[in-house]
Amino acid sequence: MEYRALGQSELQVSSIGMGCVTFGREIDQATAFGIMDHALEKGITLFDTAEAYAAGASEDVLGAWLGSRGSRDRVVLATKVAGDLTAERVVSSAEDSLRRLGVDAVDLFQVHNWTDDVPVEETMRALSQLVAQGKARYVGCSNYDGAQLGAALDACKAGGFARLESAQPNYNLVTREIEADLLPLCAEQEVGVVSYSPLGAGFLTGKYLKDGAIPSGTRFDVIPGHQDIYFSEENFERVERLRDISERMGQSMIQLALAWVIGQPGISSVLMGARHIGHIDQAFKAEAAGLSDDLRRELSAI
Repeated sequence: MEYRALGQSELQVSSIGMGCVTFGREIDQATAFGIMDHALEKGITLFDTAEAYAAGASEDVLGAWLGSRGSRDRVVLATKVAGDLTAERVVSSAEDSLRRLGVDAVDLFQVHNWTDDVPVEETMRALSQLVAQGKARYVGCSNYDGAQLGAALDACKAGGFARLESAQPNYNLVTREIEADLLPLCAEQEVGVVSYSPLGAGFLTGKYLKDGAIPSGTRFDVIPGHQDIYFSEENFERVERLRDISERMGQSMIQLALAWVIGQPGISSVLMGARHIGHIDQAFKAEAAGLSDDLRRELSAI
């Protein structure tokens, strides 16, 4: 496990982070507690949630765990606000999140999405207000592209606001758009990158077939919108190429896909969603195994 600086902040985040999206949605509190206990014991320090996850239930579960374990000082706590991102919305959402989490402040408060309906200056001013009030140590964004992040950073500089210290994009072997603009900008501006969905919501495990039924209870069954992102002729061909490499190397598709994204340059932390502790362990196994330079290049060529 590595610990890396997040942007220009004083935060040190674990190279594998705990994505709390399944809590209260796909698994109950007792199961979530077991997963978080295991994650903390293994050295994971970044715990990332959002008000949008199960309509606040994820934050409730995470807050209950923090309180029962007395572990607040051992984690980097992150959450997000979604919606139109007016100043009023940003502040009220943060206060609601703090209440559900049972804390006075979070380490990282992020906007979950870009919106064209509110000037970016208004949103950045509100985020900066949260920092000034001590409700968030640092602020960041999620699901921004390079142009949007650039506009936000410009607004922060022009207004004298707290700068965005992190970006949280979708990134995996078949979702690579951020390589064109977001990753280079983050490297140039020293903005940390916390990526999510390293297995493409399970797409890269190979369990979804082009003409097959969606297995009941899988992520694509629970959240059908994932099909619009991943189900394409080109992506299914990429999965088959990954399967071929997996069989030749004698390593699982999961291990190869996870090792690839965890070791990619410019990535501060990779969030792992989990429904059982095995999902955490497979990330550690992949990180420990790593990839040779030749194998990384071959996987990247997919």
